[in-house]
Amino acid sequence: MTTQLSDSATDSGPVTDAEFVEPPQTVIWALRDSWNEATRHLRAVPRNLDLLIFATLQPIMFVLLFRYVFGGSISVPGFSYNQYLMPGIFAQTMVFGSGFTGIGLAEDLQRGFIDRLRSLPISQSAVLVGRTVSDLLRNLLTFAVMLAVAFAIGFRFEGGLVRGIGASGLLLFFSYAFSWIQALIGLSVKSVEAANSGGFLWMFPMTFVSSAFVPTEDMPSWLAKVADANPFTVATNAARALYNGNDPGSDVWQALAWATGITVVFATLAIRRFTRTASR
Repeated sequence: MTTQLSDSATDSGPVTDAEFVEPPQTVIWALRDSWNEATRHLRAVPRNLDLLIFATLQPIMFVLLFRYVFGGSISVPGFSYNQYLMPGIFAQTMVFGSGFTGIGLAEDLQRGFIDRLRSLPISQSAVLVGRTVSDLLRNLLTFAVMLAVAFAIGFRFEGGLVRGIGASGLLLFFSYAFSWIQALIGLSVKSVEAANSGGFLWMFPMTFVSSAFVPTEDMPSWLAKVADANPFTVATNAARALYNGNDPGSDVWQALAWATGITVVFATLAIRRFTRTASR
C-alpha cells in the first residue's frame, strides 16, 4: 500500500487515520502500487514451496514424456523432433502457468481479501496488475528450469542466443496476455474449484489443436484450418522459427499483435469486473 503523510503529521507525533492522505491517481503511483502488490505475492512463494515444486515438475514431465514416448515415432520434415517439439512444450507450459492467476484471485475473493484491498487508498488496477506480474515472474522461474532440462536432452538455440532470448520473451509475453483471461475467469466464477476447472478447460483444446506437437498439415483439412487460425499456433510457429534459425515471416508480428490485443481487451474487462465484484 502506498500512502502520503502531511508535513504537519510527520512533525507532531503519532499519526492518526484521519491524517492519511489518499495518493494521487497517476501512472507512477499506479505502477508503484502494482509492484507492491506483486512483491506481496512473491514473498509468499517460499512459504508455499509445494505449489512451486509441482508447477515445475509438470512441464518437466511433459518434456520427458513427449521426447521419449513420441520422439521415436513422429517425423517432421526439416526438423529433428526434439527441435520441433520443445518450442511447443515451452508455449504450452507458459499458457498453462497463467491458470494460477485465476485460481489465486478466486481464492482471495472467497476469503474476503479482495474487499480489504479495495478499501485501501491504492489504484484499483494495481491488485490485478500486481497479481499478473507476480505470476509472470513465477512462470519465468518455471521456464528457466524447463529450459535447462530441454538443453540436457539435446535441445539447442540453433538460431543463436539473441533469437533464443527473443523467442523466450515472446512466449512469456503470450503467457502474460493469457493471465488476463484467467483473471477475468477467476473474478467471474463462484469458487476456487470452478476457477480451476474453467481456467484449464479451454486451454487443452487450444494447445493440442495447434502446431505445438505435430504439423497442422497432418490433421484433417477442417481441423487444420482451425489449428492454423489458432493464435497459439501463430505464437508457437514464431518461437520455433526463432529458436531454430528459420525465417518466421510475419508470425512474430502476428503473435505480438495477438498478445497485445488479448492483454488490452481482457485487462479492461477484468478491471471493470473487479470494481463490481464483492466477496463471496
